[in-house]
Amino acid sequence: MKLHMQILIALGLGIKRNWHIFFGIIAGIIVGIFMHSHTLPVVSAVLTFIGQMFIRLIQMVVIPLVVSAIIIGITSIGDNKQLSKFGTKMILYYGIITTAAVAIGSFLALMIKPGLGAAHYITENAASAVKATVETTMAQQQGNILNLFLGFIPSNPLEAFSSGNMVAIIVFVVIFAVALAKVGDVNRPIVSFFESVFAATMKITDWIMFLAAPGVFALTASAVSSFGIDIFFSISKYLGVLTLGFLIQLFIVYPIFLRCFSKVSIWILYSAVAEALMVAFGTASSSATLPLTIACCEKRGISHKISSFVLPLGATLNFDGTALLQTVAVIFLTQAYNVPLTPFLVVQIAILAMIASSTCAGIPGAGLITIALILNGMGLSPEQLVVGFAFLFTIERITDMMRTLVNVASDTVVVAAIADNENEINYDLLNNPQAYEDISK
Repeated sequence: MKLHMQILIALGLGIKRNWHIFFGIIAGIIVGIFMHSHTLPVVSAVLTFIGQMFIRLIQMVVIPLVVSAIIIGITSIGDNKQLSKFGTKMILYYGIITTAAVAIGSFLALMIKPGLGAAHYITENAASAVKATVETTMAQQQGNILNLFLGFIPSNPLEAFSSGNMVAIIVFVVIFAVALAKVGDVNRPIVSFFESVFAATMKITDWIMFLAAPGVFALTASAVSSFGIDIFFSISKYLGVLTLGFLIQLFIVYPIFLRCFSKVSIWILYSAVAEALMVAFGTASSSATLPLTIACCEKRGISHKISSFVLPLGATLNFDGTALLQTVAVIFLTQAYNVPLTPFLVVQIAILAMIASSTCAGIPGAGLITIALILNGMGLSPEQLVVGFAFLFTIERITDMMRTLVNVASDTVVVAAIADNENEINYDLLNNPQAYEDISK
């Protein structure tokens, strides 16, 4: 209880520093509830425009930021042994956190059984067809998983850039950056170029963040106005399971993780990155929040060398909140359609959720969109589960906002742990919230 109170107090300090963003979220909820019961097409259109403009402005800088940050981060490490050590720790830490997330999601969904509340909306014919499909295709999963991994490697890097395939972009850029680190000083012209790109991108981000409050307000108002509160009664168990899972991840898993692998105080870390967490909740996009996440970490004590390497990779490949959501959502669907959940099927769902979550582009809605990969692994398509998917998408925005906050929080937890392991944290700055530099400066 003491730990939880300290975390809440620290978040309160962060909210006090960024009251305008917090006010945007609260005002958006109030306006959204009003608009749900009153048809205001002009206001709705304006809010949608402002919200989409805010997301597009930040997404505009995501690819140049990710590319330049990874190249600078990897080449600045210099020592190949050190690079290997950072990469190994990052994979290990993200693996631990994501495994915990799918385990929590599976346990809660199996114990609380949220899908039973929606079962009476599913016709017998639809349930029988889904059940038969799952039973006849469970033995054909290996090839699908191998093909999924094969898709991570871009056959044409330029095509990956033009289409915005973030996983393929990351794979190519990491290989390219490692090669640059290997060739020595001859890489200086290219590295200097990307250092300039990174600096310019961060400056653009500073300008964009002046629009954070109206942007978050518009996005929240649009989300709440679209679904109202009635839908919560029909699938309240599903929302409750997700909320409980996210809270366990935030207030139990992450504190235990940091206590085991570093000496960073979780409540101080949450206070330091409070702006990023609130913007993550408002935008439902970890990629759009990435520039602010980097700025929060670097301006409050975590070295550029660590944050520029870990955070872009984490924002693209680490989605433990998404993995938890996908696990619960798929088990919800199997329960609604009365598909028997054998231990093997539960393990299949958990593994596929971990893989599918890593293919998310860090954009709003990606968590439910990539559920198709898990369903494909079970021989199903979203079209076969259209009624069940209708439930999930009804409250998709609010669950998307929560899982994105968890994703961004996990990125900061891992980067703080690695920075602490490598003595790359300025604790005098991190532990002194009064000295924090304003992110918009």
